[in-house]
Amino acid sequence: MTIGMSAALRNARLDAITTAAGANAKLRLYSGTRPATGGAATTLLAELTCGATLAPAASGGVLTLNAITSDTSADASGTATWARLVKSDNTFVMDMDVGTSGADLNMNSNVISAGAAVAITGATLTEANP
Repeated sequence: MTIGMSAALRNARLDAITTAAGANAKLRLYSGTRPATGGAATTLLAELTCGATLAPAASGGVLTLNAITSDTSADASGTATWARLVKSDNTFVMDMDVGTSGADLNMNSNVISAGAAVAITGATLTEANP
């Protein structure tokens, strides 16, 4: 059986991500197989900097991230398959899957070319009930 939570509890869990990330967190995009949570990273494709505050308060079980600064020059070429959110001091916060649909982090195109700009124009995290 799956757990169902109130919107207030789902929002609180999402707001805890904002608190854990702190100011100017980094979103790193990687290729390859996602490791165990917080495990050794694979090939770094790009690193983008989040805003001074990751997101405003969650609403309806959805956390909508504030603007994310583009990476003006990707580190490597490849297909982004997972991402890691770290604090500004590089402390691990969370890992997530990356894709073009149905992933934790969806991108218009998750194919990245070395030296090219990488932008995320909007991002949400959802704490959904079944």
